[in-house]
Amino acid sequence: MKNSKQKLIIAQIDEKLSKLSKLEPSLMPNRGWIYTIRTALKMPLVLFGKKLGISKQAAQKIESREIEGAITIKTLRHAADSLGMDLVYYLVPKKKSIREMVDDQASQKAKEIVLRTSHSMLLEDQKNSEARIQTAIKEKTEEIKREMPKYLWD
Repeated sequence: MKNSKQKLIIAQIDEKLSKLSKLEPSLMPNRGWIYTIRTALKMPLVLFGKKLGISKQAAQKIESREIEGAITIKTLRHAADSLGMDLVYYLVPKKKSIREMVDDQASQKAKEIVLRTSHSMLLEDQKNSEARIQTAIKEKTEEIKREMPKYLWD
């Protein structure tokens, strides 16, 4: 039950993220979104600060912190609201999907486990064939994907 629920969760997230995957991850303008939108609206920095309830200098610091990546989501949301915008926040897998991330990690973990066991057997003079090792890796990969154990991401 638990594992089928986990698969469903992953499938649902992957479906949602597939719509966002077409977006460029580095779309942020050189001077940041806040500055770019504020200037496009021809909103003076002093007015932007007033809408935020802060000084002109503090508003300028917010724009700088966005560029540096040191801005909080709360502050970014407040700044967006002051510009008449909504903040949209999401994470996109570097791979094609979360399912692919799980598959790759399970394969890597399975290989580590099987090769560690194979090495122990070699020391005991019980060497496995390459074909048997590859089969064991595939089987272990499927087991890890099915069970999603806690050590998957260790």
